[in-house]
Amino acid sequence: MNTQQYKEYIELQVLESLAENKTQTTIAQELTMAIGKVNYIANALIEKGFIKAGNFVNAENKKKYKYLLTEKGLDEKITITKKFIKIKKAEYEKMQKELEKYESSKRNNII
Repeated sequence: MNTQQYKEYIELQVLESLAENKTQTTIAQELTMAIGKVNYIANALIEKGFIKAGNFVNAENKKKYKYLLTEKGLDEKITITKKFIKIKKAEYEKMQKELEKYESSKRNNII
């Protein structure tokens, strides 16, 4: 996976987590990354128009936000997911061929 693909994968994970109304702190813990990075990605997703953020009206802590996935965000989520599936299928096929090679070598006693 190249740098751009990894960036899209992380963006997808943050996008999915925000859509589930998880806090940035929770997302940072689950993805084992700094909360500042999650905040940076969330703000970038807002700037791109993929999500909208609004305060919880009835929340005691007015700093809590609810993130809503936009239609543009849903389209991006679908696009990134398709790309990721394609990458994972290629990796699977490569590993499957290696496994078949190893099994063939073992059957022929060529180790």
